[in-house]
Amino acid sequence: MNRSEEPAGTPAATADPHYAHRWLILLVVLISQVMILIDATVINVALPSAQAGLHFSDATRQWVVTAYVLAFGSLLPLGGRLADLVGRKRVFIVGLVGFGMFSALAGAAPDTAVLLIARTLQGVFAAALAPTAVSLITVTFTDHAERNKAFAVFGAVGGGSGALGLLLGGLLTSYLDWRWTMFVNIAFAAVALVGALTLMTNSADPDRPRLDLPGVLLASGGLFLLVFGSAQAEKDGWGSALTIGSLVGGAILLAGFVAVERHAVNPLVPLRVVLDRNRGAAYLSLLLGSAALFALFLFLTYYFQGILGYTPIRTGLAFLPLPVGIAVGATIAQSALLPRLTARTIVAAGLVLSAFGAALLTRVDVQAAYASRVLPGLVLVGVGIGVYFVIAVTIGSVPDDPRDAGTAGSMNNVGQQIGTALGVAVISTFVASATSSYLHSHGPAGPQLLARAAVHGYATGFWWGAATFAFTAALCTALIRPKTSLAVAAEPSGPQPAAPAFQ
Repeated sequence: MNRSEEPAGTPAATADPHYAHRWLILLVVLISQVMILIDATVINVALPSAQAGLHFSDATRQWVVTAYVLAFGSLLPLGGRLADLVGRKRVFIVGLVGFGMFSALAGAAPDTAVLLIARTLQGVFAAALAPTAVSLITVTFTDHAERNKAFAVFGAVGGGSGALGLLLGGLLTSYLDWRWTMFVNIAFAAVALVGALTLMTNSADPDRPRLDLPGVLLASGGLFLLVFGSAQAEKDGWGSALTIGSLVGGAILLAGFVAVERHAVNPLVPLRVVLDRNRGAAYLSLLLGSAALFALFLFLTYYFQGILGYTPIRTGLAFLPLPVGIAVGATIAQSALLPRLTARTIVAAGLVLSAFGAALLTRVDVQAAYASRVLPGLVLVGVGIGVYFVIAVTIGSVPDDPRDAGTAGSMNNVGQQIGTALGVAVISTFVASATSSYLHSHGPAGPQLLARAAVHGYATGFWWGAATFAFTAALCTALIRPKTSLAVAAEPSGPQPAAPAFQ
């Protein structure tokens, strides 16, 4: 039996055999994460050009985004569990190859049908890749202090990738062609693939338990219906029969999933992973925080391009303070806050700071100066996200049993994906209602009134984003154990047995 196949829990198994290459492995993981996350926003900038090139309708345009999110969000628990059972290196490589291959197909799509199929399959392989990337950090960085640093870098890069995707999408669409927003993934996947083949060793549960098929069907079906229902709500409203039926059906399937998992011999998602107070709070914070953040992304994009008249490239540049703020916040959390404060305090402080930044964004106006009305709020939101996000991801990624690392990573991603879908759908409803009410109460519509009504709606969305951040801060304060700390005492150098990084 070679070292990578020894039972989990033994010293040889818990210490990564490629410990000496751990920072290079982190770089490989970061490349894959950037590829996945920029894909979620880079396509938004390219959609108008893709629509003109392939001649599809506005209704179909929504499905170019939704098809990816549906596959990605609904299959995340399966992807995370496969990483635990089959092996993290194997699933990571399969995810890279599949994502790169279908990105190429999407870029070369001759018609709408091929584009939609390729986007769906991109989502399938992203669901394998994303949770595996998180679990690879967990099992590779066996030194607690270094693991915290690795997750700080991971969180900073992940949090800022969406904004960078907008800039990259603008550059590629303006200077090359919309198809390059898909082709660029091939370069990311190729570099990460070389690194994975060279540096990584396969790690998996040596018992190879059978896959929980009832759990797979119930979890994937329930998440699919929740995401689909949210997309329909944004399009048709919350009162439509399809929206209500999808959301109710999703809730029923997920309730059935919980019931099945309680008695399953080899559960898809062991309930011990999600029922722990700290991890549960981390997953909820990622869900609600992502809901608020991506709603801000959406309405700021509309504001920059629709009201201020920014080009796609200028829009991307306008968002750059956000990833810079995230990087600063993550650095502060790691170097200054983590050694001195509890995880509960850090998470709550970051969320409160983001809430304050979102509240500042409500001052936008039809002719608002970017530097005075947008920049301060954008920076504060970014710093707050950086402070809270890296701590929440670390808490959520480290299970009590190292064999559950893939599952724990998948739940982090489930929270972010479902939160994004629900947040955009719910807050869009409030924005649309506020816009309509403003138009109704301010007389006949004209160009200036339409612009003021739109800005009023966006400001309403920013208020809801601020309220969501603030509510999440209160929720985490109530749930995270008071004395939870990610700070660790000095440890001997070299690989140590993997164990939870918090207590």
